[in-house]
Amino acid sequence: MAYVAIRRHFEVAMVRLDLTQKQTSVLWLIEANAGVSQIALANELGMDRASMMAIVDRLEERGLIQRKRSAEDGRRQELNVTAKGRKVLAQAKAAIHEHEKWIGQKFTKAELNGFIDGLKRFGR
Repeated sequence: MAYVAIRRHFEVAMVRLDLTQKQTSVLWLIEANAGVSQIALANELGMDRASMMAIVDRLEERGLIQRKRSAEDGRRQELNVTAKGRKVLAQAKAAIHEHEKWIGQKFTKAELNGFIDGLKRFGR
């Protein structure tokens, strides 16, 4: 039940930006890796190409990213965040920060440290 409450809180925080969790992740990764390809993003996020294409299409339709054919490899499309996309992503990062703060308020300092330590095991 806690997972549902956390997910719902996140969705409410992001609804005004009209972004899903996956769209936010893709936008964030494109910003951090200018010129990245759809295939590289799909591989990084463990998604199939069709799902990634749908997300990229949606972000492009909204003017948050742009596709550009690679100068080195004409088959490859490079993805970059637009000025509008940077603005929306900054708002998303602020909303995520507030969401994380909300979660953190549900724990004592010791509980939160234990939780974070436990999560770090997945990164190893």
